[in-house]
Amino acid sequence: MKRIGLFLLTNIAVLAVAMITLNLLGVGSYMQGTSLDLGNLFAFALVFGFAGSFISLAMSKWMAKMATGAKVIEEPRTQDERWLLETVHRQAQKAGIKTPEVAIYDAPEPNAFATGMTKNKSMVAVSTGLMRAMTQNEVEAVLGHEVAHIANGDMVTMALLQGVLNTFVIFFAKIAAFIVDRMILKNEEGGHSLAFIVVDIIAQILLGILASIIAMWFSRYREFHADKGGAYLAGKENMIAALQRLQTMQPGQLPDQMAAFGISAAPSKFGDLFRSHPPLEDRIASLQNTPQEKLKVA
Repeated sequence: MKRIGLFLLTNIAVLAVAMITLNLLGVGSYMQGTSLDLGNLFAFALVFGFAGSFISLAMSKWMAKMATGAKVIEEPRTQDERWLLETVHRQAQKAGIKTPEVAIYDAPEPNAFATGMTKNKSMVAVSTGLMRAMTQNEVEAVLGHEVAHIANGDMVTMALLQGVLNTFVIFFAKIAAFIVDRMILKNEEGGHSLAFIVVDIIAQILLGILASIIAMWFSRYREFHADKGGAYLAGKENMIAALQRLQTMQPGQLPDQMAAFGISAAPSKFGDLFRSHPPLEDRIASLQNTPQEKLKVA
């Protein structure tokens, strides 16, 4: 129920921001009688494409806390909490970023994630399951991986990529709907006919699948870089050990908007093209074959 509420809230915010932006820019209707205004259509697609992406990014920290129940450590109450704060602070200094908020969320499965709108307004969260299942050196490597995601600007980069993909999905789907409706079915009425709406929905689904494949490929690519950053911040052997430990455990499920920045994820039910993370054995092999001087963040 909580996830449904967050989904509805996000979409209401996206719609409101997009409509206000279109009005401020003076963008008119992309349907001019029986013709298509490509300039207005592209502006419409651009605003809606990036509104969804950046509203999600702007709300990401708040949504992560709501979705997982993550509690930010303000004043450490235990030795473990103090160690978490000190470790993330030390890694952030080494990575050249402001220390992120550090949070813990209650989940039996081992996982961790990073989120936030910018490098200097971010959060790293770890599950209680991860703290129990891993050694301190392994947890330090996981924290390094998440700090590397932040230092590499992965959240913003993914938001930009998703905005571009969303834009072209909307743009080309409506062009396809227009071609079918006006040129193939010879509909001479203005506005959106039922055929236009149906083809638009189908085209957005099909193009959205292609966009997801591209986004997931990029997510997998960034995971290798985050592993190298984690190895740089916490030690190569520690990072390899953490990944090997994850091979023996079932990864915890994270909400969709955080899954790409978790330490691991279960294989996609739709095949390898839709995986947000490379197989752990590939990540381990990549680190083993990376010289020490190539380990870095950003």
